[in-house]
Amino acid sequence: MPFSPALTGTAAALLDAYRRSSLRIVTAESCTGGLIAACLTEIAGSSDVVERGFVTYSNQSKLELLGVPTETLEKHGAVSPHVARAMVEGALAHSPADVAVAVTGIAGPGGATPAKPVGLVYLACQRRGREPLIERHQFHGDRQAVRVAALEAAFELLRQELDD
Repeated sequence: MPFSPALTGTAAALLDAYRRSSLRIVTAESCTGGLIAACLTEIAGSSDVVERGFVTYSNQSKLELLGVPTETLEKHGAVSPHVARAMVEGALAHSPADVAVAVTGIAGPGGATPAKPVGLVYLACQRRGREPLIERHQFHGDRQAVRVAALEAAFELLRQELDD
């Protein structure tokens, strides 16, 4: 997916701000399938800020790669604030990065339920040693629109975490 100039501009500005603060980022992505890491690494020189990325699309990968507890997945489902929190905490636990961002949601067109409609996305962002920021969003549009909106929201959370 080619990224818009606006998105790559935001990515470049984020990378510059993180570079100035000597902070590194790790991503943990489900419904975005690596878009956050891909957009950040679209920018030359991003390797000094982007430490690594986890694409944990399946529940099994969330368990194995991030250590999301089985009980959390069973009790709340993959699309929940609880799993977003566990993903962001797991990303920090499994990397030396300073700040993690995680996303889990339903991009559609399938996979929805009345309680969890298409476009429901939970994001979490955490700086090591701090409590995570967790957000719930209900995005609208097709699969691509939901995924891009989640990417934009992740960038905003990364910006907020830097400002705090």
